[in-house]
Amino acid sequence: MTTLDLDEALALLDRARTPAELFGDDPAEAPRVYRRLARALHPDAAGGGTEDAFARLHALWRGYRGADPHTITTPRHTYRLLGRAARGDLADLYRAHDGAAGPRDGEVLVKMPRDPGDSDLMEREAVALRRLREHGERRFRPYVPNLVATFRHQDAATGAVRRVNVIDRLAGFHSLAEVRAAHPGGVDPRDAAWMWRRLLVALGFAHRAGVLHGAVLPEHVLIHPEQHGLVLVDWCYSVTAGHAAGGRVPAMVDRYADRYPPEVPARRAASPATDIHMATGCMTHLMGDRAPKAMRLFARGCRLPAQNRRPGDAWRLLAELDELLERLYGPRRFRPFAMPPDR
Repeated sequence: MTTLDLDEALALLDRARTPAELFGDDPAEAPRVYRRLARALHPDAAGGGTEDAFARLHALWRGYRGADPHTITTPRHTYRLLGRAARGDLADLYRAHDGAAGPRDGEVLVKMPRDPGDSDLMEREAVALRRLREHGERRFRPYVPNLVATFRHQDAATGAVRRVNVIDRLAGFHSLAEVRAAHPGGVDPRDAAWMWRRLLVALGFAHRAGVLHGAVLPEHVLIHPEQHGLVLVDWCYSVTAGHAAGGRVPAMVDRYADRYPPEVPARRAASPATDIHMATGCMTHLMGDRAPKAMRLFARGCRLPAQNRRPGDAWRLLAELDELLERLYGPRRFRPFAMPPDR
């Protein structure tokens, strides 16, 4: 390969989809190819404007030299991917070990969108979780995931750039979808009561901090049966105070299209009443036909089509729910709850 000018180097880089396509099959020639491309693409030589191209060249070179595809390195952390933990609506979550000896035993979850075009939704999640930590009441922080890190990651093989979020691992939790599947006849309303109460706490915490969740769906509500804990996850669809998008929920989960209140598919501004509508739908589905009439009527008022007629204050609604539960079941008492052994 002779000396390359900038346009030639950019064209070669653009056509390459794998390291071998760019550097060839000859291990003796590959370093020379890399050096010629690096000379042409280096920002200093090109007068600036080639930083992204140079970064992709470096990533492909690392891949060619056998860089571990299961390791993601940032200036502060090295994440060793241990296997996929879950497949979300738009992202895969991988168990990973944080080489910087992060929280607890160093095991975290690395969340990567399957489509790089969904990186904007991943960024929404990072913005929301940061705001909740900075502006939300400290005592309610356990109701949402802890954001360990967020960064742009370039795939060494394809050059695709994705926004990656790293969150603390949540051990022992089950989604409401899993809970409902384990109880095909519906969950006893006395057990659903503590889940509903905690879900309203999570929403009240978020709304006071200026964040709407935007997708309160069964897979996004996790409960810890033994500890009676709850965490509201997947903040990719969130709306944060001051966001430029006019307060609209940015996207919908198609398989749950019938769970959204009218303002979301109509692309109108969301409000706390939007989250309350969806949260109520989660709980009524969880109980199925076991919910008593008074509870069904309570839920119906939370899911009215008109947004301004629905409750919009999760804390006030929690107080009303407590009054209803006391009328139905008497003073609150702890009820052990467990998932079947195979769950």
